Amino acid sequence: MTQEETLAILRETGALLEGHFLLSSGLHSGFYFQCALALQYPEKAELLARGIAEKLPPTKFDGVISPAIGGIVIGQEVARLLGVRAIFAEREDGKMTLRRGFSVKDGERFLVVEDVVTTGKSTKEVMELLKSKGGIPFLAACIVNRSSEENYLDIPLVSLVRVQVKNYPPGNCPLCERGVPIIKPGSR
Repeated sequence: MTQEETLAILRETGALLEGHFLLSSGLHSGFYFQCALALQYPEKAELLARGIAEKLPPTKFDGVISPAIGGIVIGQEVARLLGVRAIFAEREDGKMTLRRGFSVKDGERFLVVEDVVTTGKSTKEVMELLKSKGGIPFLAACIVNRSSEENYLDIPLVSLVRVQVKNYPPGNCPLCERGVPIIKPGSR
């Protein structure tokens, strides 16, 4: 799946939004990717997951792990296509943890799957959680990589879309200066 095909799905489903958004990182942006709007359609979720799976190097994973809530659906779909189990981490008292009976065995290799990566905070937290349980975060993947940095995860990141969207700190945001109302669509 090409970047253009992915963006077409995101536009068609209303998952690519324009306005003034407060990202979960605390930054402001004129664009927001609400991938849940695309993932609500199983056929679109499968297409996006297949696109990710096809971009992965030929290697074996024991499982897919995703940060809740944004990564759950795409993580499940990628795991289904790879024929491995899918688990997710969620925040408890502000810290990523495994709940609901999920566990990781020593030496298990995981693909970390997220919908959108901006700063990589959630992905890094899931990686640290895996390491603390004896797991190995081997590779990361996402639908949209909107990070401005290269190789900030210490493992390779595969994405369907790589966009350089300008983000602004709250005190230096031209959208705020113009009085554009802010929307907080994020998950944290």
